[in-house]
Order: sequence, then structure tokens, then C-alpha cells
Amino acid sequence: MIQKSRLHIPHPPARPGEAPDFSYLKISAPGEVPRPDVNTPAMEMADLAHSMVRVLKDDDKTTGPWNPHLEPEVLQVGLRHMMLTRAFDDRMQRVQRQGKISFYIKSTGEEAVAVAQCMALRPGDMLFPSYRQQGLQIARGRKLVDLMCQCLSNTRDMCKGRQMPIMYHSREGNLFSISGNLTTQYPQAVGWAMAAAMKGEDNLAASWIGDGSTAEPDFHHALTFASVYQAPVILNVVNNQWAISTFQAFAGGGREPFAARGLGYGIPGIRVDGNDFLAVYAVTEWAAERARTGAGPTLIEHVTYRASAHSTSDDPSRYRPKEDSESWPLGDPIKRLKQYLVQLGVWTEKQHKALELELEKHASDSWKEAVTYGTMSEGPALDPSDMFEDVYKEIPEHLKRQREQMLAEGGK
Repeated sequence: MIQKSRLHIPHPPARPGEAPDFSYLKISAPGEVPRPDVNTPAMEMADLAHSMVRVLKDDDKTTGPWNPHLEPEVLQVGLRHMMLTRAFDDRMQRVQRQGKISFYIKSTGEEAVAVAQCMALRPGDMLFPSYRQQGLQIARGRKLVDLMCQCLSNTRDMCKGRQMPIMYHSREGNLFSISGNLTTQYPQAVGWAMAAAMKGEDNLAASWIGDGSTAEPDFHHALTFASVYQAPVILNVVNNQWAISTFQAFAGGGREPFAARGLGYGIPGIRVDGNDFLAVYAVTEWAAERARTGAGPTLIEHVTYRASAHSTSDDPSRYRPKEDSESWPLGDPIKRLKQYLVQLGVWTEKQHKALELELEKHASDSWKEAVTYGTMSEGPALDPSDMFEDVYKEIPEHLKRQREQMLAEGGK
């Protein structure tokens, strides 16, 4: 008799050709999750890791103790930032398909995670993003031209042609350099937060990774240091259900919520509706107050959905139903915030359409300007001597000789 294997192999809820199935998703009713005091010990609010903070109801109204009560003008700014992020993404997807840049990653459906969180933080807070938080760049005032030039590796590229597309950074905007090596930014954020605390500053650090990255050792290293030293840091897990083509259950999300991993380290874990702008803002504001008052770190799991492909190198129709994103039960973050503003009487469909057209034109005009600084096939080109800069404080003699030889040969 052949004994069946006892090994558990996770399976996604639906495959191509099957009906979308989100029955596995545990969703709390809007307003039902309590809002504890920021100084509450982690184990006394363990339920936050297994429930879901939500503020917006199906009737486009708000409810519950997590409502941040933001002014309409603030929400309109947030809506604009999210819409500009999507317009930027759509433009860059098109130019990549036209062969004008080599690679791109969109954040469609996840805009509230970056924008709402950034708006809830202070300008002095240091942000350590992954490659799908371009909304942070936009909410911090980065020009689309600068982001586009980085993707083009042209003469205005902030990385001077040394990075692959979408690896932005900004010293002025307190945006740490993005890395293609997953999860490295988590311990870096904790280290920065520890340094800020040692210097007596009240700024905090925040970092973002995907659900798949929670399986990396750096995730656990970061939580250990954050817990032991009570670092003022917000550690975000953006659970968009897919790590490229791998369903989130392969990283352990099928057993317990990712937010629950904080409890083992004595860190509060909060699970939030990542497509609810108000809920994301409120949870971030709560975690920031906790960090600034010396109560320590927070692990936030944003439950959202990656509506687009993982990247321009990916075809999601090969591993999930085509209708998945339309069937996602938590909706679209832009549409939900728009409908809330319409319900308040401070926004109209006409205004929304006009803003869409304005931002699409802005993205188009920004691209036209960006290519004047060079493209992948046409000049102007980067100065080859730049390769010798920004590595050593004092350039070693052997590199000086190589640079002189290169210049003597015409700079090629």
C-alpha cells in the first residue's frame, strides 16, 4: 500500500480559465475593529493582526473609531496624487511597450498604500520603499520628468546610468535608494530609526516589502532588532496576493496573516484594508504616534491586490483568471475615494474626468521633456568619466590613471 505524502502544497484559489475565488479572504465589517491607545502592549491588541481595519462603507460613507476625519481638501490632494501615480504608470507602460525604456513595474490598485501613508508621515521621516511605491515619490513632490529620466538612464538620470529602471532615490525627499535585492531595505530602515533615536530626533523610518519578501531572512533580522531596541519604525507588508506568479500562501499567508508575525517579536501587528485611503492613513498615523512617543515599532499588513502584471516581463494570464482584479472584493482605491468625495458633495464626475485628462496631459508633456535629455538610442549621452565618481572619497591613483587614459583616447 502506497502511503500518501503528508506534505502540504499550497494552491492558489483559482487558475486561468476558472472563476475568480476570494473566499479565503477574511474581511471585517467597516468600523467594527476597535482603536486601542498607542501605548497598549502588543499582546493586548493581538486581534488587530487577525481582523481588518476599515473605514469606508459600501454606501461610500465612513464609520468607526479609525476614521481620521480628514478635511475634504486633504482628501482631494490624496486623490490627485493617486491619479497622477496611475497616469504616470500608464504612460511608462506604453513607452516600454514601444521599446523606449527597457523595463517597468506598475502599482495599479495599490496607490493608496503609498500615497495615504506618505501623507500621514512627516517630511523628515525617512522612507525605504520597494519597487512598487512610486506614489511615495509623487506624494513627496518628485517631478515626473526626474522619474522618467531615471528610467531612460539619460543625462538627467539621478542614478547616472548605474541602476536599472524604477530604482529611484531622493536625498532631499528623504527617499532611500530602491534595491532590486528584495527586503534589504527592512533592516536598513530599522538601523536608520535606531540612529534617529540615539540622536534624540523624533523622526521615524518606514519601509515597504511585498508578501513574498516576508520569507527572506532580512524580514526576521529587522523585526528582531526593531523589537529588542524598540526602534521608531513602521514596517509595512503590502500583501497584494502575488509574489510574481506565486500565490501569497507560499510565503505563509495561508496559515496566519502576515501581521500576526509581529506578535512573536512583541511588535503590534495591524491588518488594514489597503484599498481604503482613510483606513491606511489612520493606521499609519496611529503607528507613527506610537513610534514618536517611544512605544516602539509596528508591523502593518496592507491587504490589497496587484491589478496589473508583476512587471513588463510578466504575463499574469498564465497563472490567474483574467477577471481577478475586477472581482477583488475591496475594490479600487481611486474609485472608492472618489465616490466618498462625491457623496460628501465636494467632488463631481465632471471634475474627476477633467482631472484625469489634465494628469494624462501632464504625464505626456513630462515624457516629451524627459527625452530631450537623451534616450536609450539617441543623445545626449552621459559623460563616461562619471563612472569614476561617487565611489571613493579620494579617487585611488590606479583609477585616476584609467580615467586619464580614457580621456586621452577620446572618452570612449
